[in-house]
Amino acid sequence: MNILARRAIALGAFAAALLPAAASAQAPHELHGSADAFAVPGMALAWGVLRGGTEETTIVVVRIVTDPAVFSRVAAKGSDPFTERQLPLLAATPVADFVELRLPRSHFAAFPRTEIRFLAPGSLPSDPAASLLVFYLGVPDTTPEFMDTAKLDAYLRTRIAQLRGGTPP
Repeated sequence: MNILARRAIALGAFAAALLPAAASAQAPHELHGSADAFAVPGMALAWGVLRGGTEETTIVVVRIVTDPAVFSRVAAKGSDPFTERQLPLLAATPVADFVELRLPRSHFAAFPRTEIRFLAPGSLPSDPAASLLVFYLGVPDTTPEFMDTAKLDAYLRTRIAQLRGGTPP
């Protein structure tokens, strides 16, 4: 084998090694949220259930807080991994104090996967490289339930403050 053929093979191998890295640079950083409270630098979220008089009136609440310098907007969708049906839950929304998803508990039977996408300032929702994706499969088993809206609110405020290393407002 001559030197040109060896160089071509070496160059091809080098390009092939770079290809997966280039492809993964376009994928969002994806994390599986498994507990009822979750935080990484720049965001925190906590789940709670507001019990209704019936199962049909029971609401699942996900409160989301971000550091706007890291993640200025949040979007969410539900999906069914088996049928691949998707349901937008929240368009890319600026986060002021917090954003909440409020869904009937029955929603999770039809759309068990919940994806929450955190978008960096100035990024487009279609730019996966500038985002963080946290996904859940169903409502976390450890999610507490409340009969009173004020108690749910106090819990979510306290839990997120704990995750962020502070005290609730």
